[in-house]
Amino acid sequence: EGLRAENVYSCRTSGPSKRWKRQAPRLMRVVKGAIFHEIPGHKRKVHCVAWNASGRRLASGSVDQTTRVWDVEHGAHPGKELVLKGHSDSVDQVCWDPTNADRLVSISGDKSLRIWDLRTGSKCTATVQTRGKNINLAWHPDGVTIAVGDRNDMVSFVDARRHAVLSTENFPFEVNEMCWSPTGSILWMTTGMGTVEVYTWPGPQQLVTVKAHTAGCYAIDVDPTRQELAVGGADTLVSLWDTNDYTCLRSLSRFDRPVRVVRFSRGGAFLATGSEDHFIDVSDTSTGACVSKIITGTATNSLAWSPSDYLLAFVGDTQPTEHDRSARNAIRIWGVPAGS
Repeated sequence: EGLRAENVYSCRTSGPSKRWKRQAPRLMRVVKGAIFHEIPGHKRKVHCVAWNASGRRLASGSVDQTTRVWDVEHGAHPGKELVLKGHSDSVDQVCWDPTNADRLVSISGDKSLRIWDLRTGSKCTATVQTRGKNINLAWHPDGVTIAVGDRNDMVSFVDARRHAVLSTENFPFEVNEMCWSPTGSILWMTTGMGTVEVYTWPGPQQLVTVKAHTAGCYAIDVDPTRQELAVGGADTLVSLWDTNDYTCLRSLSRFDRPVRVVRFSRGGAFLATGSEDHFIDVSDTSTGACVSKIITGTATNSLAWSPSDYLLAFVGDTQPTEHDRSARNAIRIWGVPAGS
């Protein structure tokens, strides 16, 4: 099934608010002007995507054991990307240094974390060995500490300057996604128990447990402009929370299958939700209204908003077809480029 977007105005659970009416023209300009762009290049399935701090580069990790960096500013032409090699297993997550647009980290099932500085080309800057097969990753806002989670629910805290593991923490629950607060004083974790565990940093020291969903929580993201958390889970729901008192502000129930990923856009105007349903839901965060439904034809594995434009990169489980042999190896971008 081909990619397409549907503008949706009827999925609100209540009438449009005054705030919605004020914002609607701006939001609709973004949705109606959206375009699709596809970037082939990886040799096997793509697991993850992430933008750097400037929004000029996009990194992707794949089962082909490489991390690739695309120059989106100049068109992201296939064959022109920077290929970062070194892992001996699939690259499951990539993350950029929030303080340096040239530095990123990749993690893999090969029990290692690799740091790359693009100013030195494709050469790996440092390799840090971890105890388990790594699956999740979060870089502290100060650019110093990297939290790395593995399949055994152990989190390693890595010093990105000294290239060493500072400490490890074994958790008695399934650790899924991790997310730092904008100030870096809080680390949130989604768990298989349906909770969000809240830890203070430096630490980690447990602060509170938020009973967020009735089944495992998989996805989490924070809106730095309004101090709201978005949480997605196996119960097919997305919930939004006030980070001051951890009260639930609203829930989105437009999904039939588990939610895999949630991401706020720049400025927090939109929330994109990827699930095992074959579409991505883009909602207005001030009302919960669905403003666009991106039909993907496959479950979504990873998605990321550009920090500089309304551009959404995503990858999924698409199977190759007779007409599109590289379907699952491609990155797709939806949105409005700068100047449009």
